Amino acid sequence: MKNDFGYFEKIQENFKKVNDTQEENIRKAASLMADAIENDRLISVYGGGGHTTLCMGEMFFRAGGLSNINPIMETGLSVFNQALKYLELERTVNYGSAIMKYYDLKKDDVLIIFHNIGINPATIDAAMEAKKNGVKIIAVSSSEWQTEMPDDHFIRHPNKTNLFDYADVCIEDFNPVGDAVVTIPGLDTPIAPVSNIIDFYIAHLLEIETVKQCIDRGITPPVWSSANTPGGDEKNAKYLEKYKPRVKML
Repeated sequence: MKNDFGYFEKIQENFKKVNDTQEENIRKAASLMADAIENDRLISVYGGGGHTTLCMGEMFFRAGGLSNINPIMETGLSVFNQALKYLELERTVNYGSAIMKYYDLKKDDVLIIFHNIGINPATIDAAMEAKKNGVKIIAVSSSEWQTEMPDDHFIRHPNKTNLFDYADVCIEDFNPVGDAVVTIPGLDTPIAPVSNIIDFYIAHLLEIETVKQCIDRGITPPVWSSANTPGGDEKNAKYLEKYKPRVKML
């Protein structure tokens, strides 16, 4: 498209940065995920508020996705829970820890936390609670956001820490401060955010590498078939029987 004002190129730049620099981190994260599959554990996924919660939906009950994904689906943090309400909740101290207590993750469970900014209370409290319980944390976030926001920034957790401070594996998504990357002449406010596009890509890279590592170990990973194709429901039946009692959102 000729009139996208460089949007496609900017997305490609982020993709290239992820591909060029994050391979080892994705491999390490996928190793934790493959361990979970090998040991018949769930892989939990959490978004620390707003549009990052959509990453859970991209990984959960998705054609070609892992069947043992357990979304920490707190509707209060969803962008569909009235915008001003979720914005207030993701800035509320101890809200994230209460969510983690409800889902009751145990030592050596695996938790993927997505949050583009990585400094708000709903993200930090969830990470602290999980870390306290010995959970293995994979964090997908932007170090640019985490380092450029001042310690006294109003959305920061009072302890002034960053999501990457709690992670066993940190995956850099290179999303810029402000998220939107396109400037149209005549309008001062940038448009066209990139964070979800990049984070969805990282989510699928994690799935691809996890499946590869499972196959290398001689393990058949649990993967959903499309429920909209002939035989899809039949193929998925064994995974529904196995995981429905364990995954709250199924």
